[in-house]
Amino acid sequence: MKCIFCDFPETKVVDSRVAEGKDSIKRRRECIECGQRFTTYERVEEVPLTVIKKDGVREPFDRGKLIAGLLRATVKRRVSTQALEKMISDIEIQLRNEFKYEINSKDLGEMVLQKLKKLDKVAYVRFASVYRDFQDIDEFFSELDSLK
Repeated sequence: MKCIFCDFPETKVVDSRVAEGKDSIKRRRECIECGQRFTTYERVEEVPLTVIKKDGVREPFDRGKLIAGLLRATVKRRVSTQALEKMISDIEIQLRNEFKYEINSKDLGEMVLQKLKKLDKVAYVRFASVYRDFQDIDEFFSELDSLK
């Protein structure tokens, strides 16, 4: 790493720790030439995830949008926000591990439903009713029958 004060090409790491947000590494560095100290933050550069909507439009994966839908599905249920955040993180990790940087909204919805079914069945049916666009009571009953 180049010194920010004198442009000398070498510095040494004096201290290294996980930053507060836990999404980067905070390193305290010292220039070998001038002795000045400075802090750097290092984080993994990730390829952004893209969601392909039903109409073919591509948009960036929006974690906030997904959590909002899950929060609506879990209203008055004993499901913590942390559990929902972990669920979304698990989905993101799964996609990245499979090197899938583009996903159809249908496939993403199915991944969410699969995980939500294990977490809370009522929230699952609520989310499914919006995601699958249930049109009548028969579709609800059909989904409920599949849960039994």
